[in-house]
Amino acid sequence: MTKPLRFALLGTGFWARFQLAGWIEAGGVACVALYNRTVSKAEALAAEFGVPRVYGSVEELLDSEQLDFVDICTAVELHAEQTLMAAQRGLPVVCQKPMATTLEEAERMVKGCRDAGVPLFINENFRWQHPIRQFKRILDEGRIGRPFRARIDFRSSFPVFDNQPFLKDLEQFMLTDVGSHILDVARFLFGEATTLYAHTTRIHPDIKGEDVATVMMTMGDGVTVVCEMSYATRREHDCFPETFIEVEGDRGFLELGPHQWIRETTEAGTLARRFVPPRYPWADPAYDQVHASIVPAQADFVRAFQTGTQAETNGADNLKTVRLVFGSYESASTGQVLGVDKLQPPGW
Repeated sequence: MTKPLRFALLGTGFWARFQLAGWIEAGGVACVALYNRTVSKAEALAAEFGVPRVYGSVEELLDSEQLDFVDICTAVELHAEQTLMAAQRGLPVVCQKPMATTLEEAERMVKGCRDAGVPLFINENFRWQHPIRQFKRILDEGRIGRPFRARIDFRSSFPVFDNQPFLKDLEQFMLTDVGSHILDVARFLFGEATTLYAHTTRIHPDIKGEDVATVMMTMGDGVTVVCEMSYATRREHDCFPETFIEVEGDRGFLELGPHQWIRETTEAGTLARRFVPPRYPWADPAYDQVHASIVPAQADFVRAFQTGTQAETNGADNLKTVRLVFGSYESASTGQVLGVDKLQPPGW
């Protein structure tokens, strides 16, 4: 039997308990330590999950524990510092999205891990949602022909600020918090962007950042992709946290709609199938489709660690999504369309 990989989780906030539960569900790992600057929070989570040790200092944890990797689930402004601290000690890193507060920070994280010879994986789970994986499989089967236009839709009135009040204080909100996911889904489905134009606005009066964003890109083989994101949209099918997708092809139409229904329309008619994700008892019912996607994402990390291969959502790959996020802010602030030179790393 393969010995479980020992890891420490840095950060014990809202998302941490679901991250821990996902690791247990994925299997092959053992959490041996938790860090949180408020130690009492780490102690409470440790008691809940049976984690043996807690720390109020990242340095002390990293220098005291024998680890196979660290999982960083702290505030985004700490990601770069903590990633580099782990890499300097020869430890592989799994880091929560968004990767960093700036593109430069994200680039430094990727370079630091590469120079240290350790993997950097990003916990980007949206592309691992069961309906989205099935949508990609059906799209790739090619019955709707060559895609020429698509829409990716994440709009709702879900009160996200109630359980994550810190989001109200972010100067950059929708594109970093949700755009990190949705723009990554666009890349997963259609490849890399060659042009980008974005617009943002703020509807909630008591927040600092934007809560509505629209991004239009040319991607892959010339597909026009529109990404719509909002926490200020009230509509009949308000199915948070589901992502809706439409793709027009030269021989048909493919749609992922409410309640995980995928409809494929060609000259032969419409085939409707439902792809319900797994339900786990530890998932928050309001987030269960997203929480279910944590498991295959983290199972892919375990596979990569065990085999010494690359994970699907690795740092170098996610850096391309980070470029789209901050490219969207640049476009929204300048009103300009960005070209491929701004959207892809040098040498792409």
